[in-house]
Amino acid sequence: MAIYFPIMAKKPINPPKPLQVCTLLYHNLLGTSATLPVEMLRTAEAAERAINPEAKTIAACTLSIDREPVDSPSGFAIQPFATVDEIEHCDIVCLPALWRNPRPALKKYRAYVPWLQRQAKQGAVMIAVGTGVCFLAEAGLLDNQPATTHWHYFDQFQKDYPAVDLKRQYFITQAGNLYCAASVNAMAELMVHLVARLYGRHAATQVERNFFHEIRSSFEPTSYFSDNVEYHPDEQVVQAQIWFEDNFSKPIKISDVAKQFGFSMRTFDRRFKNALGKTPLQYLQRTRLNNARELLQKSNLSISEIAVHCGYQDAAAFSKIFHRQFGTSPMKYRETVRAKLFSAH
Repeated sequence: MAIYFPIMAKKPINPPKPLQVCTLLYHNLLGTSATLPVEMLRTAEAAERAINPEAKTIAACTLSIDREPVDSPSGFAIQPFATVDEIEHCDIVCLPALWRNPRPALKKYRAYVPWLQRQAKQGAVMIAVGTGVCFLAEAGLLDNQPATTHWHYFDQFQKDYPAVDLKRQYFITQAGNLYCAASVNAMAELMVHLVARLYGRHAATQVERNFFHEIRSSFEPTSYFSDNVEYHPDEQVVQAQIWFEDNFSKPIKISDVAKQFGFSMRTFDRRFKNALGKTPLQYLQRTRLNNARELLQKSNLSISEIAVHCGYQDAAAFSKIFHRQFGTSPMKYRETVRAKLFSAH
């Protein structure tokens, strides 16, 4: 007599919910600023899912006040996927830059204001580029918050939105989930930062390889303002920075440097973090690695010679630290950046 055992169905595993990325469209937008964020996120998604099939997917859509195509100054027409009335929630909202005067678009697309306010309350990350920042300001989301915009519109922006803390000296600002980028180039830098947050450093490195001529470090304090870090002019820290930049190739003990500048180690760490958002050791490491990248790109020195020149007595240790920071070996980095250099031959 045959005995049949019932086959127990496996409990389905729910895949992670896709990241809903919504791009607001309006007439006279700069096409690149509308498409680039999604293209970079797609690249990150593909890179991460290649090693982790359960990584979050991207669900991208374009929104407008109606379903009519939107024209850009370049002559391209972009078709909205839906209207803002049809979309209840977005994880990421992108606000492209506008060509020249944004006032006509702000008037025509006034319906975006309450929608943006609802999305902000739901915790959406918002990325505004150039004069696209005006929509966040119109919604009151930037009141008493840091923001930036295209340099050509600084004075008018300050006049129109006096409650906004305009940071003219910064290309990128962050206030919680609100990000402002002064230009398309600044937005690309910002997207690498967000990719690292969403998918990790490996995916961010892959994005950098595809969209930049070289692999980059995190934001520099001179270009990026975050409400999470306060930057203070600290003359003693500046002097220590100069010393590190003059002596990075030598063997260095951070405790000796702290003593040289009259600090205890605890105070030295604290003052550096307050001024630069990183410890003295992290600053030294960044200085060394930045110089190593320059030499890998522009010199014919061997990896061992570059390691010694940049303060690493062991080439293997240098390669390990370089790989940990940039996700690639020094040799692969050299091959990548040199392959992308323009040649007239």
